[in-house]
Amino acid sequence: MADSQPFCVAEERSGHCAVVDGNFLYVWGGYVSIEDNEVYLPNDEIWTYDIDSGLWTMHLMEGELPTSMSGSCGVCINGKLYVFGGYDDKGYSNRLYFVNLRTRDGTYVWEKITNFEGQPPTPRDKLSCWVYKDRLIYFGGYGCRRHSELQDCFDVHDASWEEQIFWGWHNDVQIFDTKTRSWFQPEIKGGVPPQPRAAHTCAVLGNKGYIFGGRVLQTRMNDLHCLNLDTWTWSGRIPVNGETPKHRSWHTLTPIADDKLFLFGGLSADNIPLSDGWIYNVITNCWKQLTHLPKTRPRLWHTACLGKENEIMVFGGSKDDLLSLDTGHCNDLLIFQTQPYSLLRSCLDCIGKNAIVLESQISLLPPKLLQQVLKKITFWTAANHREEQRIQKEETENKYQWISSN
Repeated sequence: MADSQPFCVAEERSGHCAVVDGNFLYVWGGYVSIEDNEVYLPNDEIWTYDIDSGLWTMHLMEGELPTSMSGSCGVCINGKLYVFGGYDDKGYSNRLYFVNLRTRDGTYVWEKITNFEGQPPTPRDKLSCWVYKDRLIYFGGYGCRRHSELQDCFDVHDASWEEQIFWGWHNDVQIFDTKTRSWFQPEIKGGVPPQPRAAHTCAVLGNKGYIFGGRVLQTRMNDLHCLNLDTWTWSGRIPVNGETPKHRSWHTLTPIADDKLFLFGGLSADNIPLSDGWIYNVITNCWKQLTHLPKTRPRLWHTACLGKENEIMVFGGSKDDLLSLDTGHCNDLLIFQTQPYSLLRSCLDCIGKNAIVLESQISLLPPKLLQQVLKKITFWTAANHREEQRIQKEETENKYQWISSN
């Protein structure tokens, strides 16, 4: 089912799931704020963004639908979107669902995984996941445990003594094997694990799972750790050379090469929404801050996915401090180019941007190339349209704020 409006876009949201598979970015779940109330977005909608044409489409979903949630952990493996955990009106979840994204008829059907072996993690949200060797490897998160489940991997935040329920932060490692449909905890062979935390971020490079930042109690962190996913050995805090990004939570970390990670945004230790970007080089063990990013587009609790040509696709999130002012949810797509595009891509973009000037010549192109050019024309038309709408919206908001303040 497609939205009838021209050049539509997925609704504003934070705390959602987003993955890239093939030519498409898929977005599901999350929440928005309406009159100081948190409203979870429909659980039977998935939005697809065509990377080539720049067009959004909404599809209705079927099957065993997850509840509408925020803070779930969504990852893609072998063309399937897996969603674990999250928070809804009834509390924290430890349910696991998946949907096949590579459908032939455009039908997306959820399946709740119930016939599994082992013990799933305790209910939680704002956790992270590494995908490695057909396994989903989860770390951390904020959630609840019963008194009998308390272990060293859990920092208590609050408790209901009457019901013997405790809330707090985790630093345990939990694995779901998608081949055997089994949950288990690996035996950690050595090293110092990170502090329990939530709203951190993680990424895989080779056989190493990296973690950066996050929050525990009232502390936001900027420490970097990695876990060897073959030997199950923690690195301890990695002593980075040179400058390090600010302490933060609700940020993203994305692999952009075999030896590089891209860090973007988040909420700082002094509750300031961040718009900075950093690249960590594993070989030099250094962070390098990017100086050309727009400072007027901060994001936190957004998603970041790697596109077909190593571009970072940041969608949604908030531009406000969600803990005090929760009005700034976003639905624009920020695209960060991390390496030069191919010559073909550069030529297609040039034609797409100058379609009016080249109108009489475009039809002379070979059929296969013509189809690619037409998609690029659509892409840049849609991009320009949405940028005009964004500017108009900001001008209206600024005008309203000026009138209110005077």
